[in-house]
Amino acid sequence: MTRPLRDAPQFYLTSPTPCPYLPGREERKVFTHLVGARARDLNDVLSHGGFRRSQSIAYRPACETCRSCISVRVLVDDFRPSRSFRKVMSHNSDLIGEWLPPRPRSEHYSLFRTYLDERHPDGGMATMSALDFAMMVEDTHVETALIEYRRRGPDSGFTGRGRGDLFAMALTDTLSDGLSMVYSVFDPSLEARSLGTFMVLDHIERARRLRLPYVYLGYWVEGSPKMAYKQRFLPQERLLPQGWERFG
Repeated sequence: MTRPLRDAPQFYLTSPTPCPYLPGREERKVFTHLVGARARDLNDVLSHGGFRRSQSIAYRPACETCRSCISVRVLVDDFRPSRSFRKVMSHNSDLIGEWLPPRPRSEHYSLFRTYLDERHPDGGMATMSALDFAMMVEDTHVETALIEYRRRGPDSGFTGRGRGDLFAMALTDTLSDGLSMVYSVFDPSLEARSLGTFMVLDHIERARRLRLPYVYLGYWVEGSPKMAYKQRFLPQERLLPQGWERFG
């Protein structure tokens, strides 16, 4: 008789809930807990298999009749910014991202709250309290960081730090083969800056400097306006039933 692995993760299935991406549909997720000494390695393996992380949980869609949620990752070495992407980078050249430990502050929650109230007032995170937000950022057993984007100062080239108001921030995991953008928010009043696009471009450049081949963007859902931006970052790989397949 085969003995089960003592440390093998246990997986669970959620009950059906309304789909946040496609109206009139329901979603279910399969999930497991990322805890203990093996959490980082498990997060790596599951991310390669299309899972995403939220706090100390790794999950992926497990809908019975729908396979619309497709994991995507940008191919860093082959990525070349388009003209529109170069304009975004130029427009935000006065900003710098500082890589920080995942320690939430009131300033972070204020930006998070402003972003949700403006962009996703009816989303699944709309009711998150400051405590919920703090747990989202710091309740983790994997290698993660909080990247703050502020204006460059006279010494930013030496210190790597910005100054003044917080324009945007990203919660980012470091995997063995890439950076995974867990969640990112920005000041919605600065729409002309295209800060969401800028943060993805900044992560691609960070991964390039770290010699990591991928930036994981989460799920792309065809037909969902919320997710349409992800298909612009080419070339990319999408996780299909037969494995990761290149597009672009």
